[in-house]
Amino acid sequence: MKAAVSRIATGLSAIVGASLLAFFLLRVAPGDPVALVLGPFATDEAKAALREQMGLDLPVWTQYIRYIGGIFRGDWGYSYTLGVEVRTLFADRLPASIELALAASLFAVVFAGLTAVLQVMSRRRWVQRTIDAVNLVGLSLPQFWLALLLIVGFAEVLGWLPGSSGRLSTGVLEPPHVTGLFSVDAILAGDWTAFADATAHLVLPAIALGLYSMAFLSRVFAANLRVAAGRPFVDIAIARGLTRRHAILRHAAPNAAITSLTAAGILVGLLMTGGVLVEGIFSWPGIGASVTSGIQSQDFSTVQAYVLFSAVVFVIINLAIELIILRIDPRVRDSAALQTTTSSKDAL
Repeated sequence: MKAAVSRIATGLSAIVGASLLAFFLLRVAPGDPVALVLGPFATDEAKAALREQMGLDLPVWTQYIRYIGGIFRGDWGYSYTLGVEVRTLFADRLPASIELALAASLFAVVFAGLTAVLQVMSRRRWVQRTIDAVNLVGLSLPQFWLALLLIVGFAEVLGWLPGSSGRLSTGVLEPPHVTGLFSVDAILAGDWTAFADATAHLVLPAIALGLYSMAFLSRVFAANLRVAAGRPFVDIAIARGLTRRHAILRHAAPNAAITSLTAAGILVGLLMTGGVLVEGIFSWPGIGASVTSGIQSQDFSTVQAYVLFSAVVFVIINLAIELIILRIDPRVRDSAALQTTTSSKDAL
């Protein structure tokens, strides 16, 4: 219990630190957001009025306190460059980013597990070399370049999948909004045409966004699986009559998965918040384009909200992973209990 409370406190401090860093870095960056909003021909009176309206005439710490208070009240600020409340902007665009991130995470985790198991269990050299080559491409190729190659190859040349055309094809009606995730909403509505089209539009951007994570996690999981496969409990399972393949899948793979959970959590957090370039290339109507324009125009409210959202996502995912490991891995649980007991004795 104390270990969980300590991790929650660490996560909250990370969120506060991220909000402070984003808030103050934006304000010391060169440029004047008021001038960017009003243009070069605005009068001094108009600039002063907008500066007061934006709260930029107040001391920096007062601005930060007002900003944090607004977050708790549900007031995330106003995007003067886009002319919309930031909360409304996120409500409209965030579901698209979440759907893409979830698809990329599913692709990364599933294929990382499959390739790692194949690499450890297969005796054929060409299988291992093929997986090594795919992982090398995934780790080496920049996301934007991979996205362009996928569009040219599978959308333009082969015509198998949609390219840079957003979330649905022209003429396909959006399913009734329940979650904001078109693939899920289409299933809930029983609209299989929309589901097939939404899923097809997800394939290429999900691969472009998730290939790096898949390659990295595949190597981590394969290394952990090799270590687990050499442990005595695998030999004991084989001695009891299991084949080596079944012993690895039944006993070594779950053990390796537990040790790979931390890396998986970090990578899923990156996918949830790092799809800005991919969204732009595939014309995906997520939050990434708004954040990019917000950075260029010093749109404080939009960028601050995105940084805070990213920090919260990272903290929640990593906290959930740590609590899962504490729950299912007795070695970590016993170690945490021992550390708590030792700390209590030291305090006495």
